[in-house]
Amino acid sequence: MAEKTNQQVYPFIPATKQPRNDEESGALTSDQELKRKKRINLAIYIAAFAVFQTIVILVFALTVMRVKTLKVRLGTDVTFQNFSTGTQASPAFDLSFKTQVRVKNTNFGPYKFDSTIATFMYQGVTVGQVIIPKGKAGLRSTKKVGVTVNVNSNALPSTTNLGSELGAHVLTLNSHAKLSGKVELMFIMKKKKSAEMNCTMTIDLSTKAVQSMIC
Repeated sequence: MAEKTNQQVYPFIPATKQPRNDEESGALTSDQELKRKKRINLAIYIAAFAVFQTIVILVFALTVMRVKTLKVRLGTDVTFQNFSTGTQASPAFDLSFKTQVRVKNTNFGPYKFDSTIATFMYQGVTVGQVIIPKGKAGLRSTKKVGVTVNVNSNALPSTTNLGSELGAHVLTLNSHAKLSGKVELMFIMKKKKSAEMNCTMTIDLSTKAVQSMIC
């Protein structure tokens, strides 16, 4: 039997990976940098879109969804049908005229209002009333309601200075009305809103026409 030769056994060492060359390392770094820039640009776009969306929502809330107070006034196109006045010594009046109640709606939705009563006064005393029927003012439009008003001095006390006004050939009447209704927004939201009319009408008795209308 042949003699075994003495041999020294060494542990197995796996071959190490060869380091990348400069070209491969540069390509990898450039690819990572490109991906990083894309992520940054995407984040910027998302942030800009979020800011833009917030601004749109704020503008929408402050304009479209905001309910503004309506304006109610008498029209200046007054047509007299009956025009009877007394004298300074025997003051009295009995007038009948046609006019319009104008409901101006500046909201982005229609305004539906209930019927109400407009009161006409002379120095705080009621001299006539008229019914304003229920109606609807469209979005950003003016609703014109035709009415016929009858006023007279039958309820006036003798302490008023009606004689002095008739002597100056003028007659001043005040009118008041309050509308109650709802503004409809986006066909889903309804908000209650009231509007008042306070007008002062000065009538020129010599020309039988309205001299001024202040509302």
